[in-house]
Amino acid sequence: QVHVVESGGGFVQPGGSLRLSCAASGDILIVAAMVWYRQPPGKRRELVANISPGGTTDYADSVKGRLTISRDNAKNTVYLQMNNLKPEDTAVYYCYADLKTLVSYNTYWGQGTQVTVSS
Repeated sequence: QVHVVESGGGFVQPGGSLRLSCAASGDILIVAAMVWYRQPPGKRRELVANISPGGTTDYADSVKGRLTISRDNAKNTVYLQMNNLKPEDTAVYYCYADLKTLVSYNTYWGQGTQVTVSS
């Protein structure tokens, strides 16, 4: 059994900060890529950032310089530090992890965490 769980969402005023966490747990042998997506209200899900096991990162242009992805391989956890938040960052934030278990290699999604940026 594998679980991927996000946390850290909430309500924040423009210019504020939040830190999201996403932890993978269960019978995991290897955690490969870990990725953050978001889905704004009424829009499609979009890629925010991803990070390789070695720490190589990539970001959507809209978040470069404001959002930072990092990971703790010992904890099977990925983080998204969000600074200088804007109303257009309002979305449900999802993470996924490519996980190898004893029986498979699959992509596992979390349930999402709401981030609302508003004055």
